[in-house]
Amino acid sequence: MLKLLNTKLLIAILAVLAALASAAIYQRHEAAKAAAILQQQQRDAEQRRQEDEAFRKKVEADKQRHNSAAGNEGKTWKTYIP
Repeated sequence: MLKLLNTKLLIAILAVLAALASAAIYQRHEAAKAAAILQQQQRDAEQRRQEDEAFRKKVEADKQRHNSAAGNEGKTWKTYIP
């Protein structure tokens, strides 16, 4: 009787240990997934920032080119002879 009780107790302890181990493995897996998602979001944010910076530079270059053409427009009218 005592041997049967000890066996049942051992099985119960092993079941609890297995449940704890599986919970720890699941938690580690979830942490790895969260870290991967965070890294992907950081890469996406950096890429968006670079694209935004390139777009701003392009807009500034276009604005300066347009302004320089407008600045020379007054000179053409002064020298225009019909």
